[in-house]
Amino acid sequence: MKYCSTCGEPVSHRIPVGDNRPRYICDACDAIHYQNPRIVAGCLPIYEDKVLLCKRSIEPRAGKWTLPAGFLENGETTSTGALRETSEEANANVDIISLYTLFSLPHISQVYMFYRARLVDLDFFPGEESLETRLFDEHEVPWEELAFPVITQTLELYYSDRKTDTFPVHTVDLIIDRKKHPLR
Repeated sequence: MKYCSTCGEPVSHRIPVGDNRPRYICDACDAIHYQNPRIVAGCLPIYEDKVLLCKRSIEPRAGKWTLPAGFLENGETTSTGALRETSEEANANVDIISLYTLFSLPHISQVYMFYRARLVDLDFFPGEESLETRLFDEHEVPWEELAFPVITQTLELYYSDRKTDTFPVHTVDLIIDRKKHPLR
């Protein structure tokens, strides 16, 4: 950040009075510009013993499979955002069952929240950000073609929990070395 979004004057990166970490502060109007993690909300859509995945048409990871998810919009609840993203990416109608996974990814300043959801019907089809949408049995999941570690872990947890028919909320702090995995 170089300029204040409030007054347009230059900003400097320093610790504000009463704070403990550097922030962008306007040198003219003293506005503090906080940068906080972005929230990604999505669904794990389930139909019978199958899960719905979307093949991404956009970067990052175009051509890889993912759960329908995306950045939360201002004024949205996490569940509303998850429903919206599922509709946008897969044109799928789902009923949310419960929060299922919560991932903290401090290396990219993101928090991912996936809800278990029941597909209401089979009238799904790819949205603008998807090349393909498809239901997969566990043995059909393209494990080597999944877009992100949070997708892999959510699916692994689901298939493990399904064996006992108990689905607790899983919280994971996913620490990845950006030098080794710059795109995650």
